[in-house]
Amino acid sequence: MLLQWDHILFFYINRVFTNPVFDFLLPYFRNKYLWAPLYVFLISFYIIHFRKEGWWIFFFLLITVLISDQVSSSLLKPIFHRLRPCNEMLLVGNIRQLIDCGGGFSFPSSHATNHFAVGVYLINIFIKKFRWYMPFFILWAGIISYSQIYVGVHFPIDVIAGGLLGSAIGWTMATIMKKIIKPKLIVQYKVEEEVADL
Repeated sequence: MLLQWDHILFFYINRVFTNPVFDFLLPYFRNKYLWAPLYVFLISFYIIHFRKEGWWIFFFLLITVLISDQVSSSLLKPIFHRLRPCNEMLLVGNIRQLIDCGGGFSFPSSHATNHFAVGVYLINIFIKKFRWYMPFFILWAGIISYSQIYVGVHFPIDVIAGGLLGSAIGWTMATIMKKIIKPKLIVQYKVEEEVADL
């Protein structure tokens, strides 16, 4: 029953809720190279703004991505062995395939896992200091994940599971990281707040 609803929702996103603008944009949104300037900006910002602590933030971010990617791609996908929609023989010819299907398995979506891991990791670290950008990272990860369904390479359950898995990994890694550098960050936050109040 769950898989039936999964297929129905997939067809609505992939075939019904479509338009030429999304057809053009969403294949690019899931491309990691499109977001390279954002990654460079964030890394530079954290290192310049937090100095030594910024390197810790960057280091744990790399570990977060490594863990999320390996868990989704190397551990879970071979276990569940679910084919991508564009590789399922029963669906071939009935889906809109906007990019090359590629190999590999479908569950969970590594794109969703990795991007939600990054987004939630950053949110957890800066939830008190940069609350204004929290919606951006959820929307960013959500659009990339939605694009996976739209272009025909993942089912909705793949993306939902990946998002939940990535969120759990990102939150856990940020919690561990904050326990290491939290005292230094707290001091820095207090100094900045005192300067702002002058």
